[in-house]
Amino acid sequence: MIIDASCCLEYLIPVQIHAIFMLRPRSGSGQWIIREEFDINPRVPVEEYTDFYGNLCQRIVMPKGRFHYSMKCRAWVPTELDSQPLAQLQSVKQLPVEVLHYLLPSRYCQSDKLGDLATSIVGNAPSSYQNVISLRNWIHDNIAFQQGTSNSSTSALETVATRRGVCRDFAHLGIALCRAINVPTRMVVGFVHGLEPMDLHAWFEAYIGGQWFTFDATEDQPGGNRIIIAYGRDAADVALASIFGPFTCTTLQVTVAIAPETENG
Repeated sequence: MIIDASCCLEYLIPVQIHAIFMLRPRSGSGQWIIREEFDINPRVPVEEYTDFYGNLCQRIVMPKGRFHYSMKCRAWVPTELDSQPLAQLQSVKQLPVEVLHYLLPSRYCQSDKLGDLATSIVGNAPSSYQNVISLRNWIHDNIAFQQGTSNSSTSALETVATRRGVCRDFAHLGIALCRAINVPTRMVVGFVHGLEPMDLHAWFEAYIGGQWFTFDATEDQPGGNRIIIAYGRDAADVALASIFGPFTCTTLQVTVAIAPETENG
């Protein structure tokens, strides 16, 4: 399917400050960026670089006053998620070195403290793709999705304690539980068609049998139609805007729609 997505951000800046934006998706496994467009007002120089996780980042000096940053993109994405119900989990010894850092505890995903919970959920089932499905289903069934019940500092441990949160919290908990049973897991942020209410979204991917698979505990039946913007260990690595100074965000508007048939065909 071909999806159109956009994100508009507007700020009020009291003094000149530095910022890093991470709002440029790139073509890769599972998506092809057909076109993209950016608008920055006032126009300032942009320095782009690729971070440790392969994300495209834009470094900007935001001048005092009102600042506008918006992006639009059109992307081909699969309508369904890949799955391999019979895929076996690999031992740590079998894993490629480039995914080993996704086994470790991180700022919001304290996997070293959630081993007992993860083990109790998967039980004695064989080490396979189904273990991750069991963890995803436990989060979906036991954590309530409630806006305004967490903040940017909420961790997986706190989500277990409160049993509520938003997509960011669901992703962090899924990551922590998977890492607790030695499954490399990473956080993903991006656009999802049909999300209600519409916003940028977070989910997680687990490395199983030599491949990354998508899991989303916020949905009854997770589907495709996703445009990935960034990957990382947790939310600390995938902030879509990191602003180093005082600011007020006055507008955050996200749209995701199927491209018109005349364009799609």
